[in-house]
Parts: sequence; structure tokens; C-alpha cells
Amino acid sequence: MQAWQVHENGEPREVMRLAEVERPTPGDGQVLLRVRAANINFPDALLCRGQYQVRPPLPFTPGVEICAETEDGRRVIANPALPYGGFAEYAVADASALLPAPDSLDDAQAAALHIGYQTGWFGLHRRARLEAGETLLVHAAAGGVGSAAVQLGKAAGATVIGVVGGAEKAAAARELGCDVVVDRRAEDVVAAVKEATGGRGADVIYDPVGGEAYAQSAKLVAFEGRIVVVGFASGTIPSPALNHALVKNYAILGLHWGLYNTKNPELVLHCHERLTELAARGAIRPLVSERVPLEGAADAVQRVADGVTTGRLAVVLDKGAAV
Repeated sequence: MQAWQVHENGEPREVMRLAEVERPTPGDGQVLLRVRAANINFPDALLCRGQYQVRPPLPFTPGVEICAETEDGRRVIANPALPYGGFAEYAVADASALLPAPDSLDDAQAAALHIGYQTGWFGLHRRARLEAGETLLVHAAAGGVGSAAVQLGKAAGATVIGVVGGAEKAAAARELGCDVVVDRRAEDVVAAVKEATGGRGADVIYDPVGGEAYAQSAKLVAFEGRIVVVGFASGTIPSPALNHALVKNYAILGLHWGLYNTKNPELVLHCHERLTELAARGAIRPLVSERVPLEGAADAVQRVADGVTTGRLAVVLDKGAAV
């Protein structure tokens, strides 16, 4: 089979190599899956760089999120068990963690429904307890993680403010449903959000960026507001001033979605059922901006790493599977 492999750490475009390799052999409790589509995530780039919290042995195949087919023909969503990731014709996954792919989504959309939307659902509902009528601010609102939070926020009845970088991403954020869009390249984010909220700020702030975005969040969080820390795509991990959180009376909430897979896997299944229902009625639909063949995976991962993409990029192996 064909698979992308990383033999040394570095930038994705430089270290990912497409090769002919043997099909992986599933271990105890695992299954072999035929990959139909693999969604590209920022952690795929971190894996290539050797900067992810999980460091599989070299060589490994990246690709942490797939829509695939089981040997008995079921269409499923899975997180492959590294080192046999999803940028390949076949991958391996834990049998107990397979989720049914929603019939309402094509393969690329289904592959993108898992990590980003699960993270958004847990962040907004489990951690921040977002309520209808509240204001949600989403950083990087047109990106893969942010776009999921925007749709979930709208589905929950919130007013959504999206912060983006550039006119193209601003247009995408409006299409996603943002009530207010702020282009950080052309506007003062703090001033624009304060104007949009009458000076009150946002009840919930969803931050997958860190760095300067977090500094803005601390200035914009409302009384009894909640800042959900999802990741640090900017590369800068902020050091919050806890006296500021005390004085302004807000909460800083960390979210590591992967822990739920071991600490409370029943909640992951419950979340997937809610996401499937939302997808079936059209309330959420992953923004897949580009579908690339397997041969284009390395370049696509690099572009996601460079932050120049909008929505989700997916590697599609089954070209006749669109719904």
C-alpha cells in the first residue's frame, strides 16, 4: 500500500515521504481500516516536527483523524493508532473507539467532524457552559478548530464574534454564520469587540491561538466570563496574570479533549450522538475548503502548519464517495 512516512523530524513538506509499504497488522483490540478520507489537523504538523505530546517511533505515518471502512463494510470515524496514521491507504485503530460516520456528511466532512467538533462541544458545553443569548468570541474563526466553534455556538443560540486574519478569512467567517467579524490585520481587535458589545465584552472566549490572542481575551472577557484555552497555534504559550482573573471575576478553563477518551469515554460517544443530530438537521457542517489526493498530503499539511488555509483540508482516497 501507499503511505506517507516521516523518518526524521522537521517541516512536513521536507520530511514526509510517500512510499510503498506493507499493510499494518492490527494488535490486540485493534482493527485494520481502509482509509476513505483523512482530515488534516495542526497536530499532524507538530508530529512531523517532533513537538506533539505524543511522539511515535520513527518512521511513522501522520494523520490523526479519518473516515474509513471496516472489513465488514461499515463506514466509521476513527483516530488511527500511531505509528499507523491516516495519510495512507490503510490505517489501524482501536476497535472500541470507532464511531459511526453520519450519513448526512460525505467522507471528507465526516473525517473533519471528530476532533475539532468534539473539542468545540466539550469546550463550549462541558467546560464553559455556554447558554443561549450569551456572546461567544472565537479566535481564528475561519480555521479548522475555530470554524467548528462558530457553528456550535450558533447552534447553541449564542451571538458569535469571529476574529480572523485577512479579507478571505473574514468572508469565510461570515459564511459560517458569525454575527460580527473582526479582521485583526485591519482593525484593533479590542476596540472593535468592545464597540460590538457595548463595552461589556464576551461571556465565553474560545482561544486555540494563545500569544497575543490570549492577551486580547483577558481585556475582552465579561464579568463572570469564561476563557477556554484550547491550544497555542501562534507558538506562544501565555502566562496568565491570576490577579487579573480575580479582579475581573472571570474563569480560565483548560481543555484537553483527548483525556476524555481515557477518563470518560462515554461522554465522547454522547458528544458524537449530539454532533450527528446537529449534522442531520444542517446546524453544523464541516467547512472543507479543499480536497486533495493522497499525493498532495505533504504540501497540504505544510499549508495548514503555515496558517494560510481556511476551514479544513482533507486528503480523499475514495473519490466516488461524496454524498
